[in-house]
Amino acid sequence: MKSIERHKLKENDFARSVSAARDMVSTRQGDIMRAMMVALVVIAIIAGYTMWRSSRNARADSALAAGLALFEAPVIPLAPPAPGSPLPVQQPGTFQTEREKLEAALPRLLEAADGYPGTDAGVAARYYAASALGGLGRFAEAEQRYQQVVDKAGSRIYGRTARLGLADAQAAQGKYDSAITIYRELSTDANSQIPVDGVLMALGRTFVRAGRADEAARAFSRVVDEFPQSVYAADARREREEVRKS
Repeated sequence: MKSIERHKLKENDFARSVSAARDMVSTRQGDIMRAMMVALVVIAIIAGYTMWRSSRNARADSALAAGLALFEAPVIPLAPPAPGSPLPVQQPGTFQTEREKLEAALPRLLEAADGYPGTDAGVAARYYAASALGGLGRFAEAEQRYQQVVDKAGSRIYGRTARLGLADAQAAQGKYDSAITIYRELSTDANSQIPVDGVLMALGRTFVRAGRADEAARAFSRVVDEFPQSVYAADARREREEVRKS
Protein backbone atom coordinates (compact mmCIF):
# COMPACT_ATOMS: atom_id res chain seq x y z
CA MET A 1 0.00 0.00 0.00
CA LYS A 2 2.76 2.34 0.95
CA SER A 3 4.51 1.50 -2.31
CA ILE A 4 1.40 2.46 -4.29
CA GLU A 5 1.08 5.72 -2.36
CA ARG A 6 4.73 6.58 -3.02
CA HIS A 7 4.20 5.87 -6.74
CA LYS A 8 1.16 8.16 -6.80
CA LEU A 9 3.12 10.86 -5.05
CA LYS A 10 5.85 10.63 -7.68
CA GLU A 11 3.25 10.81 -10.46
CA ASN A 12 1.73 13.87 -8.83
CA ASP A 13 5.17 15.51 -8.53
CA PHE A 14 5.86 14.80 -12.20
CA ALA A 15 2.45 16.11 -13.19
CA ARG A 16 2.98 19.26 -11.17
CA SER A 17 6.43 19.75 -12.78
CA VAL A 18 5.01 19.34 -16.28
CA SER A 19 2.16 21.69 -15.43
CA ALA A 20 4.57 24.28 -14.01
CA ALA A 21 6.78 24.05 -17.08
CA ARG A 22 3.74 24.40 -19.33
CA ASP A 23 2.59 27.43 -17.40
CA MET A 24 6.05 29.01 -17.59
CA VAL A 25 6.26 28.45 -21.35
CA SER A 26 2.77 29.84 -21.78
CA THR A 27 3.58 32.86 -19.63
CA ARG A 28 6.94 33.58 -21.32
CA GLN A 29 5.91 32.58 -24.84
CA GLY A 30 6.25 36.16 -26.03
CA ASP A 31 9.78 36.45 -24.62
CA ILE A 32 10.79 33.13 -26.17
CA MET A 33 9.42 34.14 -29.57
CA ARG A 34 11.24 37.47 -29.39
CA ALA A 35 14.49 35.70 -28.47
CA MET A 36 14.06 33.32 -31.40
CA MET A 37 13.42 36.23 -33.77
CA VAL A 38 16.52 38.03 -32.51
CA ALA A 39 18.57 34.87 -33.03
CA LEU A 40 17.24 34.47 -36.57
CA VAL A 41 18.02 38.12 -37.38
CA VAL A 42 21.58 37.75 -36.04
CA ILE A 43 22.08 34.59 -38.11
CA ALA A 44 20.75 36.37 -41.21
CA ILE A 45 23.06 39.36 -40.62
CA ILE A 46 26.11 37.11 -40.18
CA ALA A 47 25.23 35.11 -43.30
CA GLY A 48 24.65 38.28 -45.30
CA TYR A 49 27.91 39.85 -44.16
CA THR A 50 29.83 36.66 -44.96
CA MET A 51 28.36 36.58 -48.46
CA TRP A 52 29.06 40.29 -48.99
CA ARG A 53 32.65 39.98 -47.79
CA SER A 54 33.23 36.94 -50.00
CA SER A 55 31.82 38.82 -53.01
CA ARG A 56 33.88 41.93 -52.22
CA ASN A 57 37.07 39.90 -51.86
CA ALA A 58 36.39 38.20 -55.19
CA ARG A 59 35.95 41.58 -56.89
CA ALA A 60 39.13 42.89 -55.22
CA ASP A 61 41.11 39.85 -56.38
CA SER A 62 39.82 40.34 -59.92
CA ALA A 63 40.78 44.04 -59.90
CA LEU A 64 44.25 43.23 -58.60
CA ALA A 65 44.73 40.54 -61.23
CA ALA A 66 43.80 42.99 -63.99
CA GLY A 67 46.42 45.46 -62.75
CA LEU A 68 49.11 42.82 -62.27
CA ALA A 69 48.53 41.46 -65.77
CA LEU A 70 49.75 44.84 -67.06
CA PHE A 71 52.40 45.38 -64.37
CA GLU A 72 54.03 42.02 -65.15
CA ALA A 73 53.54 42.09 -68.92
CA PRO A 74 56.68 41.49 -71.00
CA VAL A 75 58.52 44.38 -72.60
CA ILE A 76 59.43 43.57 -76.21
CA PRO A 77 60.82 46.53 -78.19
CA LEU A 78 59.93 46.53 -81.85
CA ALA A 79 62.82 46.01 -84.21
CA PRO A 80 63.29 48.62 -86.94
CA PRO A 81 61.63 47.39 -90.13
CA ALA A 82 63.75 46.43 -93.06
CA PRO A 83 63.70 48.86 -95.99
CA GLY A 84 60.46 48.45 -97.88
CA SER A 85 58.90 46.28 -95.18
CA PRO A 86 55.70 47.20 -93.30
CA LEU A 87 55.98 48.57 -89.80
CA PRO A 88 56.06 45.80 -87.17
CA VAL A 89 53.02 45.31 -84.97
CA GLN A 90 53.32 45.10 -81.18
CA GLN A 91 52.32 41.68 -79.90
CA PRO A 92 49.12 41.68 -77.83
CA GLY A 93 49.82 41.77 -74.12
CA THR A 94 53.31 43.25 -74.54
CA PHE A 95 54.76 46.73 -74.39
CA GLN A 96 57.58 48.44 -76.21
CA THR A 97 59.06 50.15 -73.13
CA GLU A 98 59.00 49.69 -69.36
CA ARG A 99 57.59 53.18 -68.92
CA GLU A 100 54.73 52.48 -71.30
CA LYS A 101 53.90 49.33 -69.35
CA LEU A 102 53.96 51.08 -65.95
CA GLU A 103 51.80 53.94 -67.20
CA ALA A 104 49.22 51.41 -68.39
CA ALA A 105 49.30 49.41 -65.15
CA LEU A 106 49.23 52.30 -62.68
CA PRO A 107 45.58 53.41 -63.05
CA ARG A 108 44.34 49.84 -62.82
CA LEU A 109 46.36 49.22 -59.68
CA LEU A 110 45.19 52.46 -58.09
CA GLU A 111 41.61 51.58 -58.95
CA ALA A 112 41.96 48.27 -57.12
CA ALA A 113 43.76 49.90 -54.18
CA ASP A 114 41.26 52.72 -53.70
CA GLY A 115 38.20 50.63 -54.48
CA TYR A 116 39.01 47.88 -51.98
CA PRO A 117 41.30 49.50 -49.40
CA GLY A 118 40.57 47.11 -46.53
CA THR A 119 41.19 43.87 -48.41
CA ASP A 120 44.44 41.95 -48.81
CA ALA A 121 44.16 42.44 -52.57
CA GLY A 122 43.71 46.18 -52.08
CA VAL A 123 46.85 46.37 -49.94
CA ALA A 124 48.79 44.40 -52.55
CA ALA A 125 47.50 46.67 -55.32
CA ARG A 126 48.64 49.73 -53.37
CA TYR A 127 52.10 48.20 -52.97
CA TYR A 128 52.46 47.53 -56.71
CA ALA A 129 51.09 51.00 -57.50
CA ALA A 130 53.84 52.47 -55.31
CA SER A 131 56.40 50.36 -57.15
CA ALA A 132 55.05 51.59 -60.50
CA LEU A 133 55.24 55.20 -59.31
CA GLY A 134 58.85 54.66 -58.28
CA GLY A 135 59.62 53.14 -61.67
CA LEU A 136 58.14 56.22 -63.32
CA GLY A 137 60.34 58.52 -61.21
CA ARG A 138 57.37 59.87 -59.21
CA PHE A 139 59.15 59.29 -55.92
CA ALA A 140 57.10 61.59 -53.68
CA GLU A 141 53.90 59.81 -54.71
CA ALA A 142 55.62 56.44 -54.33
CA GLU A 143 56.68 57.39 -50.80
CA GLN A 144 53.10 58.29 -49.92
CA ARG A 145 51.70 55.02 -51.25
CA TYR A 146 54.39 52.91 -49.58
CA GLN A 147 53.63 54.62 -46.27
CA GLN A 148 49.95 53.74 -46.70
CA VAL A 149 50.89 50.09 -47.19
CA VAL A 150 53.08 50.16 -44.08
CA ASP A 151 50.21 51.65 -42.08
CA LYS A 152 47.70 49.06 -43.29
CA ALA A 153 49.85 45.92 -43.47
CA GLY A 154 51.97 46.39 -40.34
CA SER A 155 54.34 43.47 -39.81
CA ARG A 156 52.89 41.36 -42.63
CA ILE A 157 55.08 40.72 -45.65
CA TYR A 158 53.71 43.62 -47.71
CA GLY A 159 54.27 45.94 -44.77
CA ARG A 160 57.91 44.90 -44.49
CA THR A 161 58.65 45.08 -48.20
CA ALA A 162 56.85 48.43 -48.35
CA ARG A 163 59.26 49.78 -45.73
CA LEU A 164 62.12 48.90 -48.07
CA GLY A 165 60.32 50.64 -50.94
CA LEU A 166 59.67 53.60 -48.68
CA ALA A 167 63.38 53.91 -47.91
CA ASP A 168 64.25 53.64 -51.61
CA ALA A 169 61.79 56.41 -52.46
CA GLN A 170 63.17 58.62 -49.68
CA ALA A 171 66.76 58.04 -50.77
CA ALA A 172 65.81 58.94 -54.35
CA GLN A 173 64.54 62.30 -53.05
CA GLY A 174 67.67 62.98 -51.01
CA LYS A 175 66.01 62.16 -47.68
CA TYR A 176 69.06 60.18 -46.67
CA ASP A 177 68.68 60.23 -42.89
CA SER A 178 65.13 58.84 -43.03
CA ALA A 179 66.12 56.18 -45.56
CA ILE A 180 69.20 55.16 -43.56
CA THR A 181 67.11 54.73 -40.41
CA ILE A 182 64.79 52.29 -42.21
CA TYR A 183 67.63 50.37 -43.87
CA ARG A 184 69.40 49.98 -40.53
CA GLU A 185 66.26 48.68 -38.86
CA LEU A 186 65.63 46.19 -41.66
CA SER A 187 69.25 45.01 -41.63
CA THR A 188 69.02 44.11 -37.92
CA ASP A 189 65.49 42.66 -37.91
CA ALA A 190 65.86 38.98 -36.98
CA ASN A 191 62.30 38.25 -38.19
CA SER A 192 62.59 40.05 -41.50
CA GLN A 193 61.74 38.09 -44.63
CA ILE A 194 63.69 40.58 -46.75
CA PRO A 195 67.20 39.48 -47.85
CA VAL A 196 69.58 41.32 -45.53
CA ASP A 197 72.42 41.39 -48.07
CA GLY A 198 70.26 43.44 -50.45
CA VAL A 199 69.29 45.81 -47.65
CA LEU A 200 72.96 46.29 -46.70
CA MET A 201 73.85 47.15 -50.29
CA ALA A 202 71.11 49.78 -50.35
CA LEU A 203 72.32 51.08 -46.99
CA GLY A 204 75.94 51.30 -48.19
CA ARG A 205 75.01 53.10 -51.40
CA THR A 206 72.84 55.56 -49.50
CA PHE A 207 75.74 56.29 -47.16
CA VAL A 208 77.86 56.98 -50.24
CA ARG A 209 75.29 59.42 -51.62
CA ALA A 210 75.10 61.09 -48.21
CA GLY A 211 78.90 61.53 -48.16
CA ARG A 212 79.43 59.13 -45.24
CA ALA A 213 82.21 56.97 -46.67
CA ASP A 214 83.30 55.19 -43.47
CA GLU A 215 79.78 53.99 -42.70
CA ALA A 216 79.34 52.95 -46.33
CA ALA A 217 82.50 50.83 -46.12
CA ARG A 218 81.20 49.13 -42.98
CA ALA A 219 77.90 48.29 -44.64
CA PHE A 220 79.67 46.81 -47.68
CA SER A 221 82.01 44.87 -45.37
CA ARG A 222 79.02 43.24 -43.71
CA VAL A 223 77.93 41.91 -47.09
CA VAL A 224 81.42 40.55 -47.83
CA ASP A 225 81.91 39.02 -44.38
CA GLU A 226 78.42 37.78 -43.52
CA PHE A 227 77.20 36.83 -46.99
CA PRO A 228 80.28 35.64 -48.96
CA GLN A 229 78.08 33.63 -51.37
CA SER A 230 75.72 36.54 -52.05
CA VAL A 231 75.15 37.75 -55.58
CA TYR A 232 76.10 41.16 -54.19
CA ALA A 233 79.44 40.05 -52.71
CA ALA A 234 81.59 41.05 -55.69
CA ASP A 235 79.87 44.44 -56.02
CA ALA A 236 80.18 45.02 -52.27
CA ARG A 237 83.91 44.28 -52.37
CA ARG A 238 84.45 46.62 -55.33
CA GLU A 239 82.31 49.44 -53.94
CA ARG A 240 83.99 49.14 -50.56
CA GLU A 241 87.39 49.65 -52.17
CA GLU A 242 86.09 52.66 -54.09
CA VAL A 243 84.81 54.43 -50.97
CA ARG A 244 88.01 53.66 -49.10
CA LYS A 245 89.99 55.37 -51.83
CA SER A 246 87.75 58.41 -51.92
